[in-house]
Amino acid sequence: LILIGGFVQLLAGFLAFRKYDHLGGAAFLTFSALWSSYGATKVLSAAAGNTEGFTAGSIAFLVLNAFLIILASSFNVVLLCLTLFMELLTICFLLFTLQNLPLPFEIVVLSILSIICFYGATASLTNCMFGKDLLLMGPPLLTVQSSKKSREDPLPCVCPKSHLTSGLRTIAELLNTGAVCGVPTDTVYALAASCKHPQAIEKVYRIKDRPQEKPICIFISNLEQLRAAAPPISPLLWEFMENVYPGGIGCIIRKGEWLKKLAGYNRVGTQDSIMIRVPDLTVLVHLIDMTGPLAITSANPSGEVDSTHHDMVISRLGHKLEGVLCDGESDEVVASTVVNCTKIDESGITILREGCIPAGKVMQIFERVKNR
Repeated sequence: LILIGGFVQLLAGFLAFRKYDHLGGAAFLTFSALWSSYGATKVLSAAAGNTEGFTAGSIAFLVLNAFLIILASSFNVVLLCLTLFMELLTICFLLFTLQNLPLPFEIVVLSILSIICFYGATASLTNCMFGKDLLLMGPPLLTVQSSKKSREDPLPCVCPKSHLTSGLRTIAELLNTGAVCGVPTDTVYALAASCKHPQAIEKVYRIKDRPQEKPICIFISNLEQLRAAAPPISPLLWEFMENVYPGGIGCIIRKGEWLKKLAGYNRVGTQDSIMIRVPDLTVLVHLIDMTGPLAITSANPSGEVDSTHHDMVISRLGHKLEGVLCDGESDEVVASTVVNCTKIDESGITILREGCIPAGKVMQIFERVKNR
């Protein structure tokens, strides 16, 4: 009986832990230890005739189980009944060590406890195997209402999830009305403003405290958007961009009147050039299809490290933004590689900033395109 009872308690404990029921698992494992200790004590006392050393242990079990009773009352009826009768068994343990245990009392406690243990183990096993509560364990008698708020502070701006169509539409609508939003890219998070709203691009500078002399680039969803503006680009440059887009490489090309078809001419790029990139991120490409070309810069206060998670954008700049498209961890921890292509036909390309794409790989692509 001792071995069977201890094994059943141990099995119930492991099953409870498998269901992430840490309270039930801890209780059953404690009961297994108590049951086994009680049986071992009786065997040892029968052999040695001395139980004084077990008295302190029984008192410790008594106190421990009292806390389990309180916890079990907020869990389920079966566990509460089990802890109550385990308390009685602990009293039997204590009385036995004091050599003052009535035999009828012990028999009744052990009988009822065995029934509860059998039902509890059977219910845990059945419910775990079938993934649903086929054998009832009873409702909690005490319910603890948490006073903790789901969020201590409300979000400072609209923060929809990127995998939801409704979230993408929300950010697109904000951008189309002239708002500035944080968006994920295929590198790090960025601030985005619609190129149809020059005042939104101006706002980006204020949000970041970005020096006016530092340019902002343009993101397009595909090269067809650039072709529609009809820039005077050589076949070599077109071929190079075809090979690096979409991806983490930004190409700087010469400005011209054609840029007015894409963006606020004076508020993006430098006086003579503009960096254009096609990102390799589906959600951002869909967003650009909904809004048109976006003016983009990294989503961090000027001079600080890049934001690699939407939480960083929200905590650092959320109070200045109308929205943040939440997409979790960014794919990269560094920004894109910037390539100067303004003199690609005369002297080739120049790597101005090595980012997520190694400079050597960029040069290999260029040499392959040039030789072709």
